[in-house]
Amino acid sequence: MAAGCGWVAAVFRRAVALLGSRSMDATDLYDDRARQRLVAEPPKRVEAPVRTAFERDRARVVHAASSRRLAAKTQVVGPASDDFVRNRLTHSLEVAQVARDLSRALGSQPDIAETAALAHDLGHPPFGHNGERLLAELSEACGGFEGNAQTLRVLTRLEAKTFTEEGRSVGLNLTRATLDACAKYPWPRGAGPDPLKFGVYADDRAIFDWLREEAPGPRRCLEAQVMDLADDVAYSVHDVEDGTVAGHLDLTRLDTAAVWETLREWYLPDAVDDEVDAALVRLRGVGSWPTAPYDGSRRSLAALKNLTSDLIGRFCGAVQAASFAASDGPMARYAADLVVPRETWVEITVLKAVAAHYVMQTPDRLTIMDRQRSLLAELVEAMVAGGPGVLDRPFADDWEAAADDAGRLRVVVDQVASLTDASAVDRHARLVGGGAG
Repeated sequence: MAAGCGWVAAVFRRAVALLGSRSMDATDLYDDRARQRLVAEPPKRVEAPVRTAFERDRARVVHAASSRRLAAKTQVVGPASDDFVRNRLTHSLEVAQVARDLSRALGSQPDIAETAALAHDLGHPPFGHNGERLLAELSEACGGFEGNAQTLRVLTRLEAKTFTEEGRSVGLNLTRATLDACAKYPWPRGAGPDPLKFGVYADDRAIFDWLREEAPGPRRCLEAQVMDLADDVAYSVHDVEDGTVAGHLDLTRLDTAAVWETLREWYLPDAVDDEVDAALVRLRGVGSWPTAPYDGSRRSLAALKNLTSDLIGRFCGAVQAASFAASDGPMARYAADLVVPRETWVEITVLKAVAAHYVMQTPDRLTIMDRQRSLLAELVEAMVAGGPGVLDRPFADDWEAAADDAGRLRVVVDQVASLTDASAVDRHARLVGGGAG
């Protein structure tokens, strides 16, 4: 995985030095309420080897149907466009590795952070953030769409695993601590700092309120903060890696004026040139930063992989040191917060802006995105008109149980969001005709 063994060893040594008398054993940091499931489950009669509640959570996410579908969903560019490019599944695996290593180094429960990382993109629809924005526009009548709110819905309703005595699905029935770690935006629509980012739909409030019973307001638990940082770290370095291999960018020749414009427009509107210039100087000072253009050779690819590993270690090491310096912990739940130094955050954002400028804003990419949006809009319209007869059985059942048009629209959005890129194109061809690139 991208987080190399060298970083793990270095982080462990750093953790031992910083922790002092702190225990690295996270066993006692999570009480019975943290391990509680919405539907109580009797102990397994035979389970060898014996697993903890959080290990069982991880296994449930790994085996979920929505996890398998991530392999055919867009990360940045379509998964069928190149054998090297990352998809949502490989991205999630890499985020999980970073989250697990950082969580272990901090002394919290690594299974919780890893499971949250594995699950963090389960709610994303076909065609990545482009599809997410389109579904958000089309679902206004039923409360909007947001990938993280959809993830909660997948975990607690749409995945088939556990039912209440009344026959209502509660999805994978994960523990309270694991579900809370998945809450990247732990507030309803309109209640957070960004009106476009939220973590729960109105009809999922009951399970949301249950998992957040112990939360101090909108504050995220430490494990959710680890998951979120791991996501930012992973895609900041991996998108640059993918873009370099695909020939979209050359790290030895960057148009910084254009990249900084993208950086301020997309990520950090308050950033000034001196700040981002200094961040790029520090990044170029990393020993493995390339001094020659990528040429496709095995040696050149190895050098790029080493840069990826070094950058992940740099970012996570700085965050770990700052977090230990700011708190005596323990580093679990609501006892501490992750601290990301401003300089580190700007460095991460510089890499995100490089990928955004050179990969996501190319003319051919924008043309493809327009076609994808048209396809999804037509698909939603066709499914709303077609009703349960054009939906998969679980969603057809949900349609029949819906009380009104808004509820039925939500069912269609659930169905469309569950599709892979290829299956969305196939459904569109069957229901509407034509296709998309």
